[in-house]
Amino acid sequence: MTIEKLLIANRGEIALRIHRACHEMGIKTVAVHSTADADAMHVRLADEAVCIGPPAAKDSYLNIPAIISAAEISGADAIHPGYGFLSENAQFADIVEAHNLIFVGPKPDHIRIMGDKVEAKRTAGALGLPLVPGSDGAIESVEEAKRVAEEIGYPVLVKAASGGGGRGMKVIPDADSLESLMSQAKSEAKAAFGDDTVYMEKYLGNPRHIEFQIFGDGNGNAIHLGERDCSLQRRHQKVLEEAPSPVISSAVREEMGGIVAKAMADMGYRGAGTIEFLYEDGEFYFIEMNTRLQVEHPVTEMITGVDLVREQIRVAEGKPLSVKQDEIEFKGHAIECRINAEDPESFMPNPGTVTRYHVPGGMHVRVDSGLYQGYKVPPYYDSMIGKLIVYGRTREGCLMRLRRALEEFVIEGMKTTIPLHRKLIDDPQVQDGDYTIKWLEEWLARNSEADKQS
Repeated sequence: MTIEKLLIANRGEIALRIHRACHEMGIKTVAVHSTADADAMHVRLADEAVCIGPPAAKDSYLNIPAIISAAEISGADAIHPGYGFLSENAQFADIVEAHNLIFVGPKPDHIRIMGDKVEAKRTAGALGLPLVPGSDGAIESVEEAKRVAEEIGYPVLVKAASGGGGRGMKVIPDADSLESLMSQAKSEAKAAFGDDTVYMEKYLGNPRHIEFQIFGDGNGNAIHLGERDCSLQRRHQKVLEEAPSPVISSAVREEMGGIVAKAMADMGYRGAGTIEFLYEDGEFYFIEMNTRLQVEHPVTEMITGVDLVREQIRVAEGKPLSVKQDEIEFKGHAIECRINAEDPESFMPNPGTVTRYHVPGGMHVRVDSGLYQGYKVPPYYDSMIGKLIVYGRTREGCLMRLRRALEEFVIEGMKTTIPLHRKLIDDPQVQDGDYTIKWLEEWLARNSEADKQS
């Protein structure tokens, strides 16, 4: 199979990222867009563009019939879902393949299995991945919840089986609060995901969030491309990511990477995927798998030299992986800052028109963004408007280059999180790599209190 024309079922910087990879491979692109995104950069650059609906995502980027129709009208022979929207929707993958189109992503069954957090945990355990102690599956009653909580010890975490992003998730400190907090978690899960199924696991006190990038060819071969440290988070949303992790040795990387690669090979996994772990006291605990490209994939590309989107397309065409495990070299250090159109203190979304725009340049500085001067950032979607990715031979050198790049970065016409990143990388603990998933929220709280007192 050879892909000649690919439809990009997404928007923003990831749509532009996919377009660029396609054009470097000689593949024509079709951009689909809502009416709000008619002037988007990827729409301007694509070979063809098809409007698929009004601004609301449910009527455009989540509108499966409209996307399939756009593929048929344009004569596309493949669809790349990017991340978010329909990227982890197994039904969409099924429909794409039923229409004799190539789905640039995993097999629908694997999306289905890993999209159900309970089934994902069960599958991960069967594949030999280390698990957080917890329930074997869904918690069906308060009585069962109490029994499991007593077995693994308080505090425990109740989590929605069908979703993420902190919704349907509650920390339960003791038996007295279990019933009410579990009820709240189920209600949130039902409202957010249409499914009130929850499961329980041990609440880890202060772990890091470390994920491994894997790649499979769908025929029993898989490799890993090292880990990323995504511990700097606010409300379970990643803010800054780096590779490699400051706390993982090459020996641990080789051992754990081998475990995850073998698991994916045994599964027959196809395409890009990320295995996410909590890491505490030298132990890894599986939390979930993302069956798609990650927002933070560029830091992996920077330290390995592997183009992950190109690799996704090659595998979707039925080709073998272009690189073997022993050919992958991990060189240097890379950090990504997510740039959001938000107030850097209140984090309220702040979309608007870009009145001035200047991106940093120089050696090993990459900006993934669809912004341009005069572009109007629409208020209907996620507030991320770009990513600044910087590489250095050492972590210290990377941080120095990142500081310089952030100083050069100009986006006017709206508030952005660039000032937040400037402050963050000047903190001694960030410079030392001494942080966990709780660190950023505690840091923000301390800074907010200091500002009030000054």
